[in-house]
Amino acid sequence: MSNSTSVQSVDRAIAILEILARDGASRVTDLATELDVHKSTAFRLLSALEQGGLVEQSGDRGRYRLGFGVVRLAGAATAQLDLSGESRPVCLRLAVEIGETVNVAVPRNGDAINITQVRGPAAISGHNWVGQRTPAHATSSGKVLLAFGALRLPSELERYTPNTITEPDELGLEEIRERGWAAAVEELEVGLNAVAAPIRGSDGTVVAAVSASGPSYRLTPERLPEVGAILVAGAKEISQRIGYYG
Repeated sequence: MSNSTSVQSVDRAIAILEILARDGASRVTDLATELDVHKSTAFRLLSALEQGGLVEQSGDRGRYRLGFGVVRLAGAATAQLDLSGESRPVCLRLAVEIGETVNVAVPRNGDAINITQVRGPAAISGHNWVGQRTPAHATSSGKVLLAFGALRLPSELERYTPNTITEPDELGLEEIRERGWAAAVEELEVGLNAVAAPIRGSDGTVVAAVSASGPSYRLTPERLPEVGAILVAGAKEISQRIGYYG
């Protein structure tokens, strides 16, 4: 199949979903007529969408409607939008309580990407992490996402500072799961420490991490357990705000 044919098939599949969203349910012949394609082509597209759970046959034989796969995808998109909005009030409070910059990060293509940032009253850096991808193995948020299965370790762990952990067995992912928070001590940038805790979605899976970061002379290794406990409580509140009550 050529690239142009593949794109055309994707366009037609999207058109089918839009028609079903508009009409509620439709027959193969009606879809074929509206798309101006042969009935067999419409049926092939519907079969592919049905395998993915995006459409299903309704009780009225021969008619198709949107499937629960669409609901799942819509729920995932809505959850991410909700996460940014619902986490912000908690991040504002955490930034004041901890005194450092607080971020929320989500997994994206093997990295952690920051979607929310609030600077604490003691923050001295104006660096904006929102929208930036950070390597999972060298950040506290990334380690949380790795430990709870939201991310997978890459085949090679790049070194960023002398403290960067490049051996998977030394990341302490099991310990992170047991204590409920992760730390990064000058592992991404010299002079920068961070702590993070997991945020859970409505089904209980870890979907994000909330972190606090600051200069190593202020966010010292001795202070990490205290900040970790504060973030665990904050992460629990954010989780509840997006639908997790476990």
